[in-house]
Amino acid sequence: MQAEINSRIDWPGDESLNVKSDIARQHTQDATSNVERVLGAIRAEGTAARIDLARLTGISPATVTSVTAELMQAGLIEEVPVGLPTETRRGRPRVLLRIRGAAHRVIGAKLSDRKLTATILNFAGDKLAEGEYPMPTWPNQPQSVVEHLVRAFDDLCERFGIPMAEISGIGLGIPGFVDGPAGRVLWSRAFDQENVDLGRLLKARFSCPVFLDNDANLVAMAELWFGLGRKVRDFIAVTLESGLGMGIVIDGALYRGSRRRGAEFGHTKVALDGALCSCGQRGCLEAYVAEYALVREADLVLGDPVAREQSLDELYIAAKQGNARALEIFSRAGRMFGLGLANVVNIFDPSLIVLSGTSMRFDYLYDENVLASMRENMIKVTGDTPEVQIHKSGDLLWAQGAAALALDGLTEPSLAGLGQAD
Repeated sequence: MQAEINSRIDWPGDESLNVKSDIARQHTQDATSNVERVLGAIRAEGTAARIDLARLTGISPATVTSVTAELMQAGLIEEVPVGLPTETRRGRPRVLLRIRGAAHRVIGAKLSDRKLTATILNFAGDKLAEGEYPMPTWPNQPQSVVEHLVRAFDDLCERFGIPMAEISGIGLGIPGFVDGPAGRVLWSRAFDQENVDLGRLLKARFSCPVFLDNDANLVAMAELWFGLGRKVRDFIAVTLESGLGMGIVIDGALYRGSRRRGAEFGHTKVALDGALCSCGQRGCLEAYVAEYALVREADLVLGDPVAREQSLDELYIAAKQGNARALEIFSRAGRMFGLGLANVVNIFDPSLIVLSGTSMRFDYLYDENVLASMRENMIKVTGDTPEVQIHKSGDLLWAQGAAALALDGLTEPSLAGLGQAD
């Protein structure tokens, strides 16, 4: 009889056991989701009362009270009294909740061919420090880049009086194809080799966790946590400078693709056997609109090749002064960019597109002609078009996104086990 009972319990087709397992798993997922939603709502609002959190998240007031109590006990949020009882308003003062900044301090950094931009944020997203450090060469050996990071972060912490031992995590944005969870940089202009196990190199030099991602994804993270996307569930962040990148936010979460190589907007094809791209293929959109593509054209207009920034600025001045060839270079880049944006709209139907990057100083790349090209090539179902915003905040925005990546990575283990009590 006992053998028969054991046999029945171990049988994988036992529907009663499967149902119980599914119910338990769903209960755990729902509990975790409640905690994440409440914490996310507090972060998005800045400060919020419990009753407002119930309204914003759709979670019952009783559950919100339980979840916030656990978050406070874990040291992740804190109360902020905002008033005292009066003769006309009796009872307990209204209490707001906010993220507890002291819970964590993180470093976020953006790696580019010209400089390393770094910032230190607390858990609430308040900026504690920032700095820029010139890159010695480009491309570089991976170990040399890591040592440069160590020196820069040590200097940043020392200048602002923040012990490196108090840093809970580091986020790093890198141009190229990055498998963050695996800690690998599959290809990047930053390195003189492919398939770099950067996570292993960083782990050997830093005692805190280090989180990696494509730099364009981190612009989307910055907008989601601190910027124009804080209260938008679906939006696209497009970055245009040394390359052309894109970050996709769907239902309030960053989408990376099954192999973490999604959103490579710059490498969508717009011409068979077209212009040579930095990735080695031809006909990529990036090869027509990125800074190196404009420099390639600028050298033909300006004569002797000069520094990249100087070439671009001189080309822009020439266009503003009516140089027909310079005007055509920017005009073609704008038309191609508008075409690419139309494809993004047709695929994702976002409510918001945020354009950022150093190339945003050239208004030919986002003027009315570009937006007209986008509208002309969009699917014409209604007259609605997504909102397009220009964010000219510079490399610090990318570094803040890297810091948000670290905060996000630290939040998950901090929430482990919360919200699962009966």
